[in-house]
Amino acid sequence: MKHNFGAGPGILPHEVLKQAAEGVLDLNGIGLSILEISHRSAEFEAILNEAVSLVKELFNVPAGYSVLFLQGGASTQFAMVPYNLLPSDGKAAYLDSGVWASKAIKEAKYFGEPVVVATGKENNYRSIPTDYEIPADAAYFHITSNNTIYGTQLQQFPKSPVPLICDMSSDIFSRVVNVADFGLIYAGAQKNMGPAGTTLVIVKDEILGKTDRKIPAMFNYQTQIEGGSMYNTPPCFAIYVSMLTLRWLKAKGGVAAIEKENNAKAAALYTEIDRNPFFKGVCVPEDRSKMNVCFLTENPDHEKPFLKLCDERGIVGVKGHRSAGGFRASIYNALPITSVYALIDAMQEFAEKNK
Repeated sequence: MKHNFGAGPGILPHEVLKQAAEGVLDLNGIGLSILEISHRSAEFEAILNEAVSLVKELFNVPAGYSVLFLQGGASTQFAMVPYNLLPSDGKAAYLDSGVWASKAIKEAKYFGEPVVVATGKENNYRSIPTDYEIPADAAYFHITSNNTIYGTQLQQFPKSPVPLICDMSSDIFSRVVNVADFGLIYAGAQKNMGPAGTTLVIVKDEILGKTDRKIPAMFNYQTQIEGGSMYNTPPCFAIYVSMLTLRWLKAKGGVAAIEKENNAKAAALYTEIDRNPFFKGVCVPEDRSKMNVCFLTENPDHEKPFLKLCDERGIVGVKGHRSAGGFRASIYNALPITSVYALIDAMQEFAEKNK
């Protein structure tokens, strides 16, 4: 058995993988693969409708919001958000909490003026800034809820006088959130929802259509809403697997239930990091992510031997991001707590062998 701590594309539930594999060969007994049916067929429209319905149910999406399954990953949303929401003579506020936030800021510069209200760059993003003001005349305020590279996460969302835009790519559906507090939420599927290839967007309809900018159809939220996420051929397989994953999440008791599991997994692993003298955490405790646990060995010479031990124990994906080093254990929704205990056992075994 492999214990998959990969940061993304991340682990999916085994039963979802099995169902998806069956759907590739024969979708629901129709004699055709999910890969070869028309996106205009009754079978795929039912899949898309169920996926949208599950998003609304699991996240308690209020009336007045549209749910989209788009292509291009969260990186395309870095541009689509300002394209649709930022007037060319206006400004938008951004919180720079890591690499992906800084990339979103870079894209916004093509469409207007991004104002960085605070940055964690000075301390290598080991904490999330809290001392800032959000300009009341900004078109929106953009945040990143979880920072995969540095292992930080917003534990509480800021109150914003302007529409709050959030990149939830790496912690979507991992905890209960109040969608009504946001103007727009977006998330690449490949961390907690499905395979790479589709991106979820939940947008408050009333914030759209206010820039007077001509927007190409594929980049226009209103066009995508009118087309029901099918202005062009959608990523059918990625949406199908996302739907299966959302079904799995509902069967487990929904977002509130998985949040309890995620809290237990994170607490167990951080307790071992803090207890074990051979390891240490990276970011400040109050900003620690419950999705991406980043840590180091106290002795840098122990890094490669510990990775070797992990490999021998079937623990994969724990090597840290190339820009951060150390280790990163991504404990997404589908990772069972038994895998967390397997990593803890390896840490204790390593400490015992090297003391």
